Amino acid sequence: MSSDDLEKHDWSPRSASERILMALKMHGALTSAQVGARLGTTGEAARQQLLKLAEDGLVADERRAAGRGRPAVYWHLTEKGQARFPDTHAALTVDILRSISGVLGEDALERIIGAREATTQALYEEAMAGCEDLGARVEKLAELRNAEGYMAAAERDEAGELRLVENHCPICAAATFCQGFCRAEKAVFEAVLGDDVSVERVEHIVGGGRRCTYVIREATQ
Repeated sequence: MSSDDLEKHDWSPRSASERILMALKMHGALTSAQVGARLGTTGEAARQQLLKLAEDGLVADERRAAGRGRPAVYWHLTEKGQARFPDTHAALTVDILRSISGVLGEDALERIIGAREATTQALYEEAMAGCEDLGARVEKLAELRNAEGYMAAAERDEAGELRLVENHCPICAAATFCQGFCRAEKAVFEAVLGDDVSVERVEHIVGGGRRCTYVIREATQ
């Protein structure tokens, strides 16, 4: 996803500091020069903003070896910075799920997750009705997930494999409390992308990853 695509998200920051946080959220650790290039400013101007964000505890720097020269300085979001992209109604959601599990039992919680899975699958299948090939289906899936707040994009890696990348999880607290949500979402992807398609999760936010990434392959490959 390019920096121009950031404007397509529901939350579209305007201040330089918020745009920097968004860039680090979407692209991971970046140098000040890379941040400046994405924001259309100089690396020094970006560095000054990054230093201010570091003072607020929102970003931190790390040094990476870069050949024989001095180590390159990369900036990444801290836990506090990640919290600027909130899990919608996290505390309330977890309380409700805990109550369901405690009062009605684990089976009731699984039935709720199953019902959500079926509803989501039906909506996605309807939206993908006109998508004839796998690439188009993955693009549509990314569009649907992006609209739901997952900051999603469809990509191809250097080997040409399709990937669905989700830079944010708006239900992270619920998924952490009950990973049945993650299982159900992957099952929906497998169902709507086709019987001849495999979906492998290679990065997982709930597991400590920066984002969720799914490698999508046709069975004939």
